Amino acid sequence: MEGMETLGRLLTDLGERSAYDAASQCSRCGYCEQACPTYTATGREAYSPRGRNQIVRLMLEGKLDDPEGALDALSSCLLCGACTTACYAKVPTPDLVLEGRRALRARAPAAVRALTRLQLRSPRTLERLLKLAYLAKRLGLSRAARPVLRALGLGVLAEMDEHVRRVPERIFDDERRRAPGPEGENWTYFAPCGPRYLFPRAALATQSVLKRLRGPGRFRDNRCCGLLAHNYGELEGARELARRNISEAESWGPGPIVADCSSCAAFLKSYPQLFLSPGQDGWRRRAQRFAARVRDAVEIYAQDAARLPPAPGLGATCWHDSCRGLNGEGLKDEPRRVARAIAGEEFREMPRADACCGGAGAFAFTRPELSDELLRAKVSGAAAAQARTVVAGSTSCLIQLARGFRMYYPDAEVIHISEYVARALGEKHGP
Repeated sequence: MEGMETLGRLLTDLGERSAYDAASQCSRCGYCEQACPTYTATGREAYSPRGRNQIVRLMLEGKLDDPEGALDALSSCLLCGACTTACYAKVPTPDLVLEGRRALRARAPAAVRALTRLQLRSPRTLERLLKLAYLAKRLGLSRAARPVLRALGLGVLAEMDEHVRRVPERIFDDERRRAPGPEGENWTYFAPCGPRYLFPRAALATQSVLKRLRGPGRFRDNRCCGLLAHNYGELEGARELARRNISEAESWGPGPIVADCSSCAAFLKSYPQLFLSPGQDGWRRRAQRFAARVRDAVEIYAQDAARLPPAPGLGATCWHDSCRGLNGEGLKDEPRRVARAIAGEEFREMPRADACCGGAGAFAFTRPELSDELLRAKVSGAAAAQARTVVAGSTSCLIQLARGFRMYYPDAEVIHISEYVARALGEKHGP
């Protein structure tokens, strides 16, 4: 089976390396295994980081004799990056897993290809389709469509509809058009797809908080960051989205580019890796300049934590580490600084706060049983801390934890960190 395009070269802690050299950094010591959620849940060597690294290495050496088993092992990876954080050699296992998936798959899923095309060529059409889907959801029509979606091989869409209980009446762009407000050049808000389309209250809260802390800024109608296309093998689509965002950002002024979904922020910071192949030196330099300006909203709030007023009253409050925020961006102390400044004595450290909740983009829909096992462990941690409020910074985590608390621990609620900070500052946002 002829696979997709691969990156071929990766940016690692030891510098730029070929995929084979990066995989060869793994000494198979096993130190990563207890950090890996899928290995601890299953005990299967193929579901461990070192097992997956070995699979990729065998592929690159032309020695792989079980492509289907390899694809199963690589597809079960959450891409959380906990293994790289735990690894002394910092082997970039998530990037290697993606290289392996691209080499084994003939094409990206049809839904991903269609979505990438819409994001590139007609984002307004995508916006209109989402509004129609949301209307169907509010009218209860989507429930009736689930069996049809499953019969058509679109079970993932049916699962997504079942997981997401509430959809917004208006997306972020509509809210902006209703009340555009004055602009400045202190910051530029990069709207990730999650806050933009699913959680507009979080997007509006981010803008309110940034304005309060840093003065007026602006939103410049960016394209999707390209993470979905990247993770599902549409590398050229991801590059094209990156090129458009980079080109547009060069006219946005000198301030930071702020994103309020940690998964997207981490990917924006990784743009240079998309342009390592020969002949792309110019784009690589432009991507490096762009990435240097990107800030997770959590980073901005942490820098101004001393200015955040105490606002207890939401009960025992915990922070949930998103995988890409913690392992991709290295943000461990920053979010806790924010939560402690606001919650005061009500802040509590949640057991296994750094463990993946099992959301991981589409993982919750493609591997529901394994995802639910990880979710129940996360909810158990929140219950052990007697949490009433769990603060998070990634869209996938918000969806997954809301579902988990609804099913297993209704005493707690999950809230985006921007909304949490906005409450403390007395900022009103959203419909």
